[in-house]
Amino acid sequence: MNTESFSAGARARIHAALGDPARLAIADALAVGDASPGEIAARLGMATNLVAHHLHVLADAGLIDRSRSEADRRRTYVRLRPQTLAALAAPVLAVPRRVVFICTRNSARSQLAAALWSRHSAVPAASAGTQPAARVHPRAVRTAKRHGLRLDPARTATVDAVISGGDLVIAVCDHAHETLPADPGRLHWSVPDPVPADTDEAFESAYRDIATRVDRLTPVLPEKDRRR
Repeated sequence: MNTESFSAGARARIHAALGDPARLAIADALAVGDASPGEIAARLGMATNLVAHHLHVLADAGLIDRSRSEADRRRTYVRLRPQTLAALAAPVLAVPRRVVFICTRNSARSQLAAALWSRHSAVPAASAGTQPAARVHPRAVRTAKRHGLRLDPARTATVDAVISGGDLVIAVCDHAHETLPADPGRLHWSVPDPVPADTDEAFESAYRDIATRVDRLTPVLPEKDRRR
């Protein structure tokens, strides 16, 4: 297959699918985080049946992926595929005081996300858990070390002890996202939990997922404010 022709065809499908204003609005809503169809409908003030229709079109064009919630299996989260993100203009977000990553146990995904964020952005980062473990998972510590990052094995924290006004909260865990009070200002990254598998491969997969999302989000904070 000719790669150049395939790329042109893929771009044409993306632009055709996003030519509808409602579908473009859905894509914009998913540009920096995942959401369920119900959350998309509430955020955009769109009827759920219309959201379902537009998501079907986006899925047929290969622009989105869906995954079942690890908490409520009846719930589905939608995320944009990388080639779709590349076709969108990056949104500009207000610069937060800090970025706080939340998962259930604060032992793996949120720790890795905060460490990665601190490497890429001058905006301070922290992490916490809705039900924090006593220690950071050893495989998370080893995964961070392989990538030149350091995690403190003894440092976990509760959400209430960490979050304060001006924070951008990002739930990197379906359980945490669904446990925390609804907040339209919170972002959600539906990153599969590597702990049940307890393998280096699972932790590396979570790391890569988070790293891709951090790379996407850090540039949308205005540069002049990030340097303050």
